[in-house]
Amino acid sequence: MKDYAAIDFETANGQACSVCSVGVVVVRDGRIAEKYYSLIHPVPNYYNPGNIRVHGIYPEDTEAADTFPEVWAEVEQIIEGLPLVAHFSRFDEGCLKAAFKRFGMTYPGYEFHCTCTASRRVFGRSLPNHRLPTVAARCQFDLKSHHHALADALACAHIWHYITERKPLASEE
Repeated sequence: MKDYAAIDFETANGQACSVCSVGVVVVRDGRIAEKYYSLIHPVPNYYNPGNIRVHGIYPEDTEAADTFPEVWAEVEQIIEGLPLVAHFSRFDEGCLKAAFKRFGMTYPGYEFHCTCTASRRVFGRSLPNHRLPTVAARCQFDLKSHHHALADALACAHIWHYITERKPLASEE
């Protein structure tokens, strides 16, 4: 699979629909073709202090941001026809389904693949854990700004390419 979109969401609180940022990295023919990042005005609009500690996004950061339907209108054009890849995809797919439901949107049944599951299958017990930073390092990618949605999506794209192609993703330069 040489064409795919790696995706990552961050949430404002414990509700899966409370997405407050999204990062997308589109890979075509084994090369990064596009990157997209947006803050999202979460619904419900409250922030759990624990979530803020994880991702560093505050209510004032998303106060003037578009809500999920407006942001997703842009994202769906970028990912059209592509399978989605996420690390621990159950979380990201769950966020996506919950946001679609919250806004009364029809979920189109995106095809998801999980880099965490793939890592467990390929690397097994050779890694101390299968957290995103650990797997990214094993796949020769230096993850900076973990829990920034675009940085995590970029790491995920690199991991998927490394696992499926057995080599690092081509440099972005």
